[in-house]
Amino acid sequence: MGILVNSKTKILIQGITGREASMVTRHMLAYGTPVVAGVTPGRGGQNVEGVPVYDTVKEACLKHEINAALIYVPPAAVYEAVLEIVANGIKLIVIITENIPQHDVMKCLRVAKEAGCRIIGPNTVGIINPQERIKMGAIGGDNVERCFVPGCVGVISRSGGMTAETAHMVKMAGLGVSTAIGIGGDPMIGSTPVDLLALFEKDPDTRAVVMFGEPGTTYEEDAAEFITAGGFTKPLIAFIAGRFTEDMPEGTVFGHAGAIIEGGKGKPSTKMRLLREAGAFVAENYDDIITYLRELKLN
Repeated sequence: MGILVNSKTKILIQGITGREASMVTRHMLAYGTPVVAGVTPGRGGQNVEGVPVYDTVKEACLKHEINAALIYVPPAAVYEAVLEIVANGIKLIVIITENIPQHDVMKCLRVAKEAGCRIIGPNTVGIINPQERIKMGAIGGDNVERCFVPGCVGVISRSGGMTAETAHMVKMAGLGVSTAIGIGGDPMIGSTPVDLLALFEKDPDTRAVVMFGEPGTTYEEDAAEFITAGGFTKPLIAFIAGRFTEDMPEGTVFGHAGAIIEGGKGKPSTKMRLLREAGAFVAENYDDIITYLRELKLN
């Protein structure tokens, strides 16, 4: 079954006529994903890979059953895009766009929460459910099976690129993925690891989760607390990247938007210690993920 997306998901893509969005539309359709409509103001009546394009979300919703939206619009337009999606009752929003003004992100998260909508991202590579052959975003590219095969392991990753590589570790262990989510690398995101662990806990097809963490934020520390409180009871294997950052002078700026360590919070070593104390399997080396998965005997 997996989480968030399944065979009943019907997707609208905002900004579908853009170069990247058009390519992603082609890849999603080739994988079997039901992309039913696109929206680009002023481009109504056109089509992208056979998908009809409308000027507004409202018009698209009048013509099609839509319950998920993928946002590929410029940063300054994201807030208005989210408002339009929320106003039309679409409950799952995946925001691919990066470099969105932080104040706009705050407003997006607030209006979505008030409307009972779930946001993945911003700055995410997307979501994939290999069991039902559906994906939202560039995740998996045009060669999905290289990394993503159906199985019983959930994947949560703060890094877009490492979402695929972590799924590949699962595949190398002789297993497959129930759902993989790139949560986004920004400091403020719509769905945290705790939010997703709660969903995986309820999913009967997910028997374990692998999490790829990074320096900065307290997302992984929060996950450790969630496990300790009994919110997630299945095996969790975690790898925290960036331990070298602790040897750098405080205040060093790294390339990743969410890689901010302040006052001791967000340190990889702290994340690893707390996760280990909570009962998670913490991989010292990245390929230890394979060893832990094999030891779980999930086949």
